[in-house]
Amino acid sequence: MEYSDKHARAGIEEKLPAIQVFKNYFKKYEVVIEIPEFTSICPKSGLPDFGKITIRYMPDRECLELKSLKMYIIAYRNLGIFNENAVNRILEDIVFACHPKWADVIGVFTPRGGLSSTITAKYPRK
Repeated sequence: MEYSDKHARAGIEEKLPAIQVFKNYFKKYEVVIEIPEFTSICPKSGLPDFGKITIRYMPDRECLELKSLKMYIIAYRNLGIFNENAVNRILEDIVFACHPKWADVIGVFTPRGGLSSTITAKYPRK
């Protein structure tokens, strides 16, 4: 069975919980959020994927609210999505929520079939 566009697009447009924000009162500092137990589902095999997601960003007017971010991340546990798409979707949703000066999302995924992968998505996109 070959990969189809349905596999490739899986999870990209799925409705997920909103990421809430709060007003930022400071300038020029970095926030690092580590999510060591990220899980999602491979859209082709149906098997779970495991990894660590690190979010780095410089707030502008708003900061990410962590409880809502946790609920957003938990929603990936039952979502069929490729790791590359998950990392890029997380970045897009964070940028939409808080409009940071810049942001990086790094996904380090555990080996499957002897291969591991690290995916980095950056905003602004160049």
